[in-house]
Amino acid sequence: MSTIVRMREVIEDDRERLLAWRNSPEVAAYMYSDHPIARDEHDRWFDAIPGRRDRRYWIIEVNDEPVGLVNLADIDKTHRRCAWAYYLASPNVRGLGVGSYVEFWAIEHVFKDLGLNKLWCEVLLSNEAVWKLHELYGFQREALFRDHVIKSGRPVDVVGLGLLARDWADKRDDMAARLRAKGYAVPA
Repeated sequence: MSTIVRMREVIEDDRERLLAWRNSPEVAAYMYSDHPIARDEHDRWFDAIPGRRDRRYWIIEVNDEPVGLVNLADIDKTHRRCAWAYYLASPNVRGLGVGSYVEFWAIEHVFKDLGLNKLWCEVLLSNEAVWKLHELYGFQREALFRDHVIKSGRPVDVVGLGLLARDWADKRDDMAARLRAKGYAVPA
């Protein structure tokens, strides 16, 4: 059976799922927040989603099963840039190339659909698999933020990475070919 990945808008039915994901140890370990997210805090965040023009959220589905979240943040049309992040909450999809497909989709959306020039992100230095995946896709390390966040009571470093539209143009075909070789349908 082939793996079909799609991104869909967040809907009300996702409220409980997202709270559980955000508080799961596998996801929380890589988030900036280091506390259990309470119901009222989560509801404020969730209820603000539809009104935000500077943020967008999508549920990642694999074969119609919700498995994670991808988002764009700090969407700035004046400076033609935004930040992004994603997580895969379901351990069932790790190692299948889903993260790589999501990366491709997000980059394409930012540069083709939104017409922005820069996509950037911050990743905990300890999350080596993710920042290496970003680098594979052409992101360049632009910063090392020392002692940037507190995790488990200790300061940790964060890597800042950026990708420009012109750099993606040079990398896109190779990354599309890699995904096709793994069986993913990627537009030409």
